[in-house]
Amino acid sequence: MLRIRLRGLWLSAHRWTGLTLGLILALTALLGAVLVASPALDRYANPHLFIARDANEARTAPDALPLEALRQRLANEFGAAASFTLRPPRQPGDTLWVLVRSSKWEGTLYLAPQSGTEQGRRGTHEGLRNLIFELHSSLLLDDTGKGVLAIVALAYLLLLVTGVVLWWPKRWPPSLRIALGRGTLRALFDLHRTGGAVLGLLIAVSVATGAYMAWRPLGDVISGLAGQQALKPPAIAKGAAQGPRLPLDALVARAQQVFPGQPIGYVQVPGKPERPIRVRFRLPDDPHPNGIASVWLNPVTGDVLAARKWQDMDVGNGIVAWVYPLHTGQLGGLALQTLTALTGVALGSLGLTGIWLWWRRRRARAPTERVRALPQAPS
Repeated sequence: MLRIRLRGLWLSAHRWTGLTLGLILALTALLGAVLVASPALDRYANPHLFIARDANEARTAPDALPLEALRQRLANEFGAAASFTLRPPRQPGDTLWVLVRSSKWEGTLYLAPQSGTEQGRRGTHEGLRNLIFELHSSLLLDDTGKGVLAIVALAYLLLLVTGVVLWWPKRWPPSLRIALGRGTLRALFDLHRTGGAVLGLLIAVSVATGAYMAWRPLGDVISGLAGQQALKPPAIAKGAAQGPRLPLDALVARAQQVFPGQPIGYVQVPGKPERPIRVRFRLPDDPHPNGIASVWLNPVTGDVLAARKWQDMDVGNGIVAWVYPLHTGQLGGLALQTLTALTGVALGSLGLTGIWLWWRRRRARAPTERVRALPQAPS
């Protein structure tokens, strides 16, 4: 009797957690699967944004693009308080990306890497890919949506535990047979039950890494549990950044002296001179595809304020170097990207089939419940 009651409790927890949060899980999972393939599709659909237009630019303008001239040009267009993040080409023939954050406009510019000629621009909220990303990462609700997704991720752990308890067989080895010849309802029930049990832990990795990125305070919590203080970016002392900025080219060159010969992932240029410039490097032992190793510099004096590899950070922030590429599948190349996309499809399918199974069973029980509700004729 106790076992039956406990099973009913597990079933209720699994069912109502899935019904209340299952659609959000299914939506974000399916959108995540689309995002895995979206860079290649976006590049194919918009070659003018990603492929340098003039292949002869290297001959007509062989010198590297002056970064300071580019910064001044951008500041004139978007305002002196605008911040810019430069993403150098990752392979020959790619464009130079500039992420712009200003009161006038936010988005990404795509420039020819030799001349700086603009080939196109796309606002932060423009385009199908940006819409899919915002839905997947924040449900279009900014920080509130990220918090909701973190809660949904925790709810998945409850679904996983209760689902495994309900699936757990009395005899081993368990039967993983899916009866496809006994009707749609039975086939979907077997797919939902067996698929959730077999793929549950694999899906949990994707969900947990997504929650970690969605709600960044989790990093501080993990560092605190490890007895570490979360490291913050270095700050410039008040009054220490007075005078004109050094040329951006000179600042980047000083940062390269810290990690000589290493490719640059990003150059982050804040609009305010009292904030340091950050140059991120893609070191060989850095699992993050954009690089976590960073050098911070005073934009006025050129002094190196701090230099850190991902191993030098507190554990909560340092493991982002692994979490991000693991979640996106970039850690393992095409094989892991394919598996990540299939995992997203599997989680989306589990959510949708669970809701559909509940609806079909409820619909099937409705006539019986109506008959029971009718007044009984006197005997």
